[in-house]
Amino acid sequence: MAGTTQRKREVFPSKDELSVALAKYTANLSAKFCKEKGFFTVVLSGGGLIDWLCKLLEPPYIDSVEWSKWHVFWVDERVCSYEDPDSNYKLAMDGFLSKVGIPNENIYAIDKHYAADGDAENCAMLYEECLRKLVKQNILPLCTYGKYQYPQFDLQLLGMGPDGHMASLFPGHPQIHVIDKWVTYITDSPKPPPKRITFTLPVINSALYNLMAVCDDHTEQCPRSIAEIFKHNNLALPAANLTAQVEEMWYLDQAAASLL
Repeated sequence: MAGTTQRKREVFPSKDELSVALAKYTANLSAKFCKEKGFFTVVLSGGGLIDWLCKLLEPPYIDSVEWSKWHVFWVDERVCSYEDPDSNYKLAMDGFLSKVGIPNENIYAIDKHYAADGDAENCAMLYEECLRKLVKQNILPLCTYGKYQYPQFDLQLLGMGPDGHMASLFPGHPQIHVIDKWVTYITDSPKPPPKRITFTLPVINSALYNLMAVCDDHTEQCPRSIAEIFKHNNLALPAANLTAQVEEMWYLDQAAASLL
């Protein structure tokens, strides 16, 4: 899929400094979109992202961000109950969302009942239906790619696994090639739990701003994947296919960027 932006990167000496920058980037875009159109659509992921977002819970952001104007989504979700430790929803609610004033009706989670039943297919279908309703309500505009249209979010906050996966798009799995759906599912994820739903690549790349944050926890694979992306643009790694409509920014800690 043709990209519309150049891949940018910033390298930070530590996770803490990366977290400070991520909070500032997010708060600045929140202010921009709330001023321009009255609300802000932001997509979260799992992993370490929520910990890094917690700088937004501190001054000046906790008081200056217009939380009531946020609409929050997930780029992917594990198909499990809301109470399961694997749940991205639980991770975000416990660590971040419950501590700010975002209206409950503006937090768009996976269907509670199908998730608890482990029904990935229906979870994906219903999440896409939710997005389509928000298009009709003029919360989400559409972005045209070829013969298809996809929902467009203001900002997606993404992470990359050491193997180069993003969202629940994994190397060697067919979900990366799905273009006729907004949300798809996987039942054999190489990373547990096996059942997940995920935005498709065209939806991810339709966002106005995509911020990919990667910190390495003493693995050899993560810096290799980063090098494959930045030096060789190895599209076999799903994260190498990332682009955006306005800006694609990568925030890396020094460990993740050690082979660049």
